[in-house]
Amino acid sequence: MSQWRCRMMIFVFGIRRTLALQVRLLQRQNMNRSKMTATKQEGITSMKEDYSQWYVDVISNADMVDQSPVKGCMVIKPWAMSIWEATRDELDKRIKETGAENAYFPLLIPQSFLSREAAHVDGFAKECAVVTHHRLSLVENENADGSKEQMIVPDPAAKLEEPLIVRPTSETMIWHMFGKWIDSYRSLPLKINQWANVMRWEMRTRPFLRSAEFLWQEGHTAHATREEAEACAKEMLDIYADVVAKLLAIPVIKGAKSPTERFAGAEDTLTIEALMPNGWALQSGTSHFLGQNFAKAFDVTFQTSDGKSRDYVWATSWGVSTRLLGALVMTHSDDFGLVLPPRLAPIQLVIIPVAANKDPDAIHALLLPLIHAFKAKNIRIKLDDRPNLRPGAKFFEWEKKGVPLRLEIGPRDAKNNQCIIARRFGAFPHDDDDTQPLTKNIFSLDAGPEAFADEMVQLLESMQSELFQAAQTKLYHNTHRIDSYEDMKAKLLAAPSNNDENHSGDTDGDIPGFFLVPWYDDAENEALIKADCKATIRCFPFDSQHLAEGLNCFYSGRPATHMAIFARAF
Repeated sequence: MSQWRCRMMIFVFGIRRTLALQVRLLQRQNMNRSKMTATKQEGITSMKEDYSQWYVDVISNADMVDQSPVKGCMVIKPWAMSIWEATRDELDKRIKETGAENAYFPLLIPQSFLSREAAHVDGFAKECAVVTHHRLSLVENENADGSKEQMIVPDPAAKLEEPLIVRPTSETMIWHMFGKWIDSYRSLPLKINQWANVMRWEMRTRPFLRSAEFLWQEGHTAHATREEAEACAKEMLDIYADVVAKLLAIPVIKGAKSPTERFAGAEDTLTIEALMPNGWALQSGTSHFLGQNFAKAFDVTFQTSDGKSRDYVWATSWGVSTRLLGALVMTHSDDFGLVLPPRLAPIQLVIIPVAANKDPDAIHALLLPLIHAFKAKNIRIKLDDRPNLRPGAKFFEWEKKGVPLRLEIGPRDAKNNQCIIARRFGAFPHDDDDTQPLTKNIFSLDAGPEAFADEMVQLLESMQSELFQAAQTKLYHNTHRIDSYEDMKAKLLAAPSNNDENHSGDTDGDIPGFFLVPWYDDAENEALIKADCKATIRCFPFDSQHLAEGLNCFYSGRPATHMAIFARAF
């Protein structure tokens, strides 16, 4: 056989092999796409059809929470808890870098503590759960039919001398302790952080967004000067914004709250506000400059450095909660389920053997070095080799949970030293503009496991960037510069989400969004706008205040004091 003929046969064989692989890949894609579409319609309500139900369905299908027997409280299941833990770990590291230390304070707070700071207690009084007894007793009760039954009731002899409040926030308890710990300027600054649960009684609850009990982080600091305390509050807001952007891939707007929207007892409240796909705002983290209010209420003073006088300390408090998980779900997810940013995903790549029983040794031999290479590159992986589930069911399960990448490998892949990678979101680049976006692609393993693992690291990082850029683009396009209140009101009333928060949202339609407006600060007008069109001031954005110069308020016509962002909000 001539050398030319041998080369032609090798070339033709290569083309046939490539075409066969592409045909097999497209068949898998089409089969999986049809399965996913059918299941999507059955299990997850379309975002366009009913935004509120879509949100609940995504959380349910991802197995993130379950209902508890206590109304308003949710059970956070392992998948959601692992996402919160990853968020917590990154925040904890960043908080400690500021010099703060972790501590823990009691869940129960004497009722008298709350009454020491009048504005503070007024802000939380309607949400407090109260403990009045320290013991239960068994009593016999006679029913109307004469039958008797035993009941458990609070023991009248065990009534507390002072009721205890289940922690709604810890300012009062912590400031009582600060009064014991702070004596002179050498004690300052004092920076304490606590990871805990809190209770704020809610009548209408939604997973992560509003519940009677939730998890959070709360930081509390005491300083010798006002300037130092204000700088601390701003520093923490910057940390929140940075973590939310880089880890959760959620862009936010940083700003100050209006006096009406401030935290109870604060002189200034700083906030990060995120825009959800339905055009509503979600407050995602706050940092408060408390002035000397709590120091005066709890008589926390320090001896100044000159040794001649005592002064009240200056304070901050700051926190984020599991509400961030609600922001995450809404910002990135789709009608197929949860979508997770790779940096946050508990599992970044799931490995699913296909037809593994046909040639298990070959598949195992190919997978073992890959798994070692992935772990060496700190890629969080899961080998799903459950024998009782078909590959299609596994594909669907991990897709609903938002795992960014799926690696499929079967006997033919092992023979050809290759694998198939499927993306949870986005598409692989291709040369033919007429071809449908490729959510799955064939990868050769000829360069070795380490090189392939490096390729997956780069892919995960690019997917992280894609998610953030997509959310940032939506924020930019749905932030409207408005000079007339009537224009804003018309847009809000025309939006499909006007009625209430359990609305149907259309992400392709005219969503409300953020309205950046010149504003003369007036609490009465702010309340009138809220009553008229349900929009509130989300913040006075830091990067837009220079625009207010020379403008008149879009509502009152008076010279503007601020640029404000109005929006409907969760």
